[in-house]
Amino acid sequence: MKLEGRNALVTGASLGIGRAVAVELARQGANVGLNFRSNLDKAKEVAREIEQLGRKALILQADVADQKAVEDIVAKTAAEFGSLDLFVSNAVYSDRELMINADMAGFKRTIDVTMWGAFHGVRASAQQMVKQKKGGSIVVVSSPHAVLAIPTAMAYNMSKAAIDHMARTAAIELAPHKIRVNIIHPGWIDTPGERKFFSDEQIEVGGQKLPWGRMGRPEEIAKGIAFLLSDDADYMTGGTMTMDGGVGLPWWSNRSSGEM
Repeated sequence: MKLEGRNALVTGASLGIGRAVAVELARQGANVGLNFRSNLDKAKEVAREIEQLGRKALILQADVADQKAVEDIVAKTAAEFGSLDLFVSNAVYSDRELMINADMAGFKRTIDVTMWGAFHGVRASAQQMVKQKKGGSIVVVSSPHAVLAIPTAMAYNMSKAAIDHMARTAAIELAPHKIRVNIIHPGWIDTPGERKFFSDEQIEVGGQKLPWGRMGRPEEIAKGIAFLLSDDADYMTGGTMTMDGGVGLPWWSNRSSGEM
C-alpha cells in the first residue's frame, strides 16, 4: 500500500499497459482517474475492478491531442479526489508505414497523440501539482523507439525521442517544487495495440525470439511504474527505467552462436 492516500490520473487507461497501471495503483492504495478516448465499456470494467479493491475510480473521456480536454480532466480529477498527486502519461497512437509511403494524416495523428498528448498531460498535471504546493510524481511511458530507429515507425520514433527529452527537461524545471518526473521504456509488450500490427502467430513466434524468450506483460510494466511513483524512488528524477527483456542489448541476436 505504498500509494495509500494518493490520487492519480492515467491516460489511455482502458486497455493494455494503461489498464494494468490503473489497477496496480489502486492495489497500492491510490484513487485513480481513468482517461479513455473511445472505449467506454472497457473503461467501466477498469473502474469496477478498482472499486472492488476499495478505491475510487473516475472515468474521464478525452482525446489527449486536445490540450483543453486534457486540462479539463486534470481539473476534474483534482476536484473529485481533492488533489492530483500522481500522473502517468500513457496514451498513444501509432501508424506503421515506410516514411516515403506514409499517409500523412496517420503520421500527424501519431505525433499529435504520442508527443503532444504527453506534453499536454505533463504540463497540466504539473501546473496542478505546483498549485497544491505538496510535490508530486509523474511517469512518462516512452519506448526503446526513442533510441532505436525502427523502420516503418518514423512518426512514433520521433515522438518517443521527443517526449524523453521533454520529461528530462520537465524534471529539472519541476525539481524546486519537489515534483519528480521519470521515464519508463517498456519493450515488446503483449497488448491490444501490438495486435494492430501483428497476428497471433507473429506475436507467439516473435516473442520466443526476444532475448528473454517471451513478450512482456502489462502487469510487469505497471509494477515498475508504481515503483517510480512511490516514495521508494524519491531520489530518482529525470531518470529512465528500462524494462524491455533485453531488446536494447547490442549483440543479443548472436547469442545462440556465441559470437560477439
